[in-house]
Amino acid sequence: MELPRYAFKGEVGRSFPELSAALLQEYADKIRIGLGRLSEEQVWWRPNRECNSAGNLVLHICGNLSLWVLKGLGGIDYERDRANEFRASHSRSKAELLAYLTETVEQCRAVLSNVNLDKRLSLQGYDVDGLAGLYHAVEHASQHTGQILFIVKQLAPGFEFYPQHADE
Repeated sequence: MELPRYAFKGEVGRSFPELSAALLQEYADKIRIGLGRLSEEQVWWRPNRECNSAGNLVLHICGNLSLWVLKGLGGIDYERDRANEFRASHSRSKAELLAYLTETVEQCRAVLSNVNLDKRLSLQGYDVDGLAGLYHAVEHASQHTGQILFIVKQLAPGFEFYPQHADE
């Protein structure tokens, strides 16, 4: 299996938007590989009511990227229902979630190919420049990708992205 490593395979000296696009693609591909190990039921599994399922987290990543990158940086109209990202349960199949994630990341990559990071953003009660908004979106996607992969490792043991580092 070819493991995603776009952030480390690109040219040295890429711009922050280029690196961000590579990282977002890497996260999406890790999620795709991870969810591929789960059943439809496991995608929506929660250990308790206060926790999110992998499905909720995919919806949340897409909602955040759509707000901060697509709307904020790209000027693409988007109305977010953040609470529904967490309330959802079995609302989409695994294939539908992955298609939504793929489309969202593709749109983000298109926006990031020609973006003005000096642009002022006012989103979710925060007033920031484009650099801070993009940094937030990437680190947010990273955090929740890790949570999704933690769920995958709980429900489908024997999964490792970095076996070459096992003995370090």
